[in-house]
Amino acid sequence: MRTKVLVVGGGGREHAIVEALVRDGAEVYAAMRNRNPGIARAVKGFRLLNETDVPEVAEFASSTGAEIAVIGPEAPLEAGLVDELLRRGIGCVGPSQAAARLETSKRFARRLLKKHDIPGNVAFGTFQDYEAAKLFVDGFPGELVVKPEGLTGGKGVKVEGEHLRGKEEVLAYVREVLDNRIGGGGVVLEERLVGEEFTLQAFCDGRSVRGMPLVQDHKRAYEGDVGPNTGGMGSYTDADHLLPFVTAEDRERAMDIMRRTVQAMRAEGTPYRGVLYGQFMLTGAGPKVIEFNARFGDPEAMNVLTLLPNGLLDACLGVADGHLKGDVPFLRKATVCKYVVPAGYGTAPRAGMPVKVDEGALARTGARLYYAAVEERDGTIYTTTSRALGVVGMADSIEEAEAICEAGLANVAGDVLVRHDIGRAELVRKRVEHMRQVRG
Repeated sequence: MRTKVLVVGGGGREHAIVEALVRDGAEVYAAMRNRNPGIARAVKGFRLLNETDVPEVAEFASSTGAEIAVIGPEAPLEAGLVDELLRRGIGCVGPSQAAARLETSKRFARRLLKKHDIPGNVAFGTFQDYEAAKLFVDGFPGELVVKPEGLTGGKGVKVEGEHLRGKEEVLAYVREVLDNRIGGGGVVLEERLVGEEFTLQAFCDGRSVRGMPLVQDHKRAYEGDVGPNTGGMGSYTDADHLLPFVTAEDRERAMDIMRRTVQAMRAEGTPYRGVLYGQFMLTGAGPKVIEFNARFGDPEAMNVLTLLPNGLLDACLGVADGHLKGDVPFLRKATVCKYVVPAGYGTAPRAGMPVKVDEGALARTGARLYYAAVEERDGTIYTTTSRALGVVGMADSIEEAEAICEAGLANVAGDVLVRHDIGRAELVRKRVEHMRQVRG
């Protein structure tokens, strides 16, 4: 009997999850808002629905006979989908509503780190009131990061010195967040960190933690790391599962933070089962926590799951039943992922534009294709306002993987935008040099 798995979500992350589960022989079903053509072709069955409609998703899960569910996006976690699926006897790769607060409430996450004296925390304050926030800003000696407390699709954070010029603009954005209830209305103010960002994702069964290869994501819309923040324009991994500017000691310190966070969640009575995503800033003093996400990253999932020819199903079953076994067998290869997005993405994306993909020619380059937020009508792919598709190259080095990715991208055409600099030697060297300067 093949294991029946429900995957929730219709983006590039979920396409990568579906493909990896199918490789393991699972019988996969999908619940997604948009008809992702890659997912639709790969699964046994799917239903188009609102992913935060907990009763409808749960009813579909039950109707398929799903034994476990893998929750891709964060919004269904916040809506309590996992709690309802568990009530129905369906195991989950995804935390309960209470445990998902590691992502859905930045205030909760910061206070948890402080309460349990977990390394990697930063100076911060949490506020519901403008005047109290103003007192904090006026008295803070350095630059600040302004974060809406709740979910904003990865686009609500603004950094003094990058997006905000001086304390007046910081306070103006604080007022905007509070007055317009962006991300729920609360605001978290944090010290600005200097260094290089990296992502560490891990499978967690409530007790133990199994880390994945490190990834570096690129949030800015345009080449050279300029333009508005986005959900992520692309990412890369290295063959040694580190990054060119991250040492094995740096990674172990980040893993220790993740393990202690999972222990703290268990001590709080809200054990964490699912994929835990730690976004870190590697500073001169070591890794510091930028934020946690309660699921696979997007695009980072496309990097790490391309490196997994088998083993995702076993890891998911271990997470769901609370007994992760050995290490997950990721290939010792490098990957480069670049997102194809609609023209204007980040400011005024052009939806409804056709995208031509020569899938056969793309596959012959050795690159992998993952569809994301597109619409398919009468055999034609159209853009929406979000990211359209991801192309991943895999090889023995970042440079070779980037070349394969670019060869694959040559088979995609339309009114679209790609950050071609991701994974290129010049940008990687820039990151390495910056980290050398930060370390002094």
